[in-house]
This record gives sequence, structure tokens and C-alpha cells, in this order.
Amino acid sequence: MSGTKIRLFVEHPLGPGQSVPLNADQAHYLFGVMRLGPGAGVALFNGRDGEWRAEVAAAGKRGGTLTCRDQTRPLLPPPDLWLLFAPIKKARTDFIVEKAAELGAARILPVQTDFTNSERIARDRLQAHAIEAAEQCGGTSVPEVAALQPLSRLLAAWPEGRRLLWADEARVGPAQTLAPLPRGPWAILIGPEGGFSEPERTRLRALPFVTPVSLGPRILRADTAAVAALTLWQASLGDWAG
Repeated sequence: MSGTKIRLFVEHPLGPGQSVPLNADQAHYLFGVMRLGPGAGVALFNGRDGEWRAEVAAAGKRGGTLTCRDQTRPLLPPPDLWLLFAPIKKARTDFIVEKAAELGAARILPVQTDFTNSERIARDRLQAHAIEAAEQCGGTSVPEVAALQPLSRLLAAWPEGRRLLWADEARVGPAQTLAPLPRGPWAILIGPEGGFSEPERTRLRALPFVTPVSLGPRILRADTAAVAALTLWQASLGDWAG
């Protein structure tokens, strides 16, 4: 069991001897797709109690039960980093959410900008993508995917003490180092395919908590820019930097 590669996110508390019930989807995956039976091993995490080694206690077509044995990894919370992005086409929005979960964003906030193409998101589907990404990349927590909201509303109620790194497409040029910037609560803002409107740019430039940066000498697509900005932040200010 120690070498199991099957990881499953559950909502249930985890602890020694803890019984964990499975819903129909989880049972179908473990017993119908992966063909596990009683005694087989599964790694469980819930975003609170770390990762636990568990065994199949009961297997059925519409449910089942796992039993926790011992903790294999402590909880590793992500850095206090949010990702704000304007939704784009379905597959590329899915990509952004998946990569944000893999790269260590603590919270994912879709925002409506003046040039955003989509007026709604399938929040439950995007949250499921974040869970799947955490299961596959070895994470012990899952970022929350927030409801879509106007960027203007979010900026108006911005929490004190959190800085915002703005990937400004107008600053095309050499990529910037973030080393001089302070560590602490941060967020990253990625714009829509059409960029930010001039009123949005004017407002962002005037906000004291906003830091505009360049992501290099080429204008990147929104999904590529999200990955580049998360990587830049993690390498300079996040848990990659030590």
C-alpha cells in the first residue's frame, strides 16, 4: 500500500482508524474504473489533515467505505497567493484553473473585465478541475474557485495588506525580477484576450497596492500569461524560493 499512486480528495475528517464513506462518483472511480477491491490502498487528503494511507473496507457499485491507517504526509498549505483572471474559452479556462492548482495558488478568482468574453462560468466544473489537479500533482490542499465577479467590485473591497501583481501587457520588454518586493499576502491579475480597457488601466495604475510587471518581450496568451506569472512569483516570493 505504501507505493499507491491513487489519490483521492474527500470532505470527511481523516485520522487513525477513521471510516471514510464514498459517494457514488468516488465508488465508480475506485471500484469500476480502477478495479480496486477490499484491502487495496488509496491515499486520501481533505485540505485540512494532510495525506493519509487508507484501505478499502467495503466496495459497492454506488458507494463504499475506506479506513484510514496512518498519515503519510503532513498538510502543506500553499503560499497566501490568489490568482485573478478573466475567463476565456472553456478549454483554456480549464487549463488556467488546473495549472493554478498545480503551481500553488491558494484561491482562484475569475473576474469580469470590460473586455471579458464570458459572462458566466461553470464554477462546480472548475472546482472539480482544481480537485483533480491536486489529486494528480501530490497536493494536500485544493484552492477554492470563487464565483465570477466584476473586477471593479473586487478592487473596491480589496483586503488591507494584500498586494496585487498586475501582468501589464503594455510593459512588453525584459521580464522583471520580483526579488526586491516584500513577501506576504499577494494576488496576481491576468487580463482577458483583448487586454484591459483604458479606464481599467488608469484605475490599476492609481491603486497603491498594485505592482505592474512585464512577463517578457512577447505578448502572451491569457492562459500562458497565468502560468508565467505564477512561476515568476513562486520562484521569487513563494515556496519555491525557500
